[in-house]
Amino acid sequence: MELPYSLLSELEKVPEKSLPPVHLWHPEHEKDIDLIIQKDGTWQYQGSPIKRPRLLKLFASVLRRDDNDYFLVTPVEKCRIEVEDVPFQGILMDADGEGPLQQLTVTTDMGDRILIGEKHPLRIQQVGDEWIPYVMVRSGLEARLNRNVYYQLADLMVESEDPKTSERWLSVWSDGQSFPMMPA
Repeated sequence: MELPYSLLSELEKVPEKSLPPVHLWHPEHEKDIDLIIQKDGTWQYQGSPIKRPRLLKLFASVLRRDDNDYFLVTPVEKCRIEVEDVPFQGILMDADGEGPLQQLTVTTDMGDRILIGEKHPLRIQQVGDEWIPYVMVRSGLEARLNRNVYYQLADLMVESEDPKTSERWLSVWSDGQSFPMMPA
């Protein structure tokens, strides 16, 4: 698997522990590359899975969403990639407290720890008969919560009234926010 040299050379300059300011970078050079983030969270380049965790985390750190397109961005180059659903997976969840005082923290497949709340809201989308929960990670980039996390959420659901519609919903609390998950 040989990634574009210019992209790799720019990525080597990214500090390991911080997120670069990709929102400030607007390079003139833009191209498409054959990199796909599959629905299950597998990153593939030219049909082969990328298995090096450090490389995946590096790519994730320079990922940006512009409208409905996803890009790996450096100060000199912007590479469009395909994302089948969302770029990240929520793989673990910790719950502390209960009711409005409850704090739900999700860990993504890239090691990010996200406190569900106003800054990182939870949403659910119905696809056929299935309900799929998502959490905002950063700047329009979401994580799809894996089945085990969904089951944890289901155990924490309480019946409540949606303040916008007065309908009864099953909701979860986190960081003082109530997140409707499905009709009661």
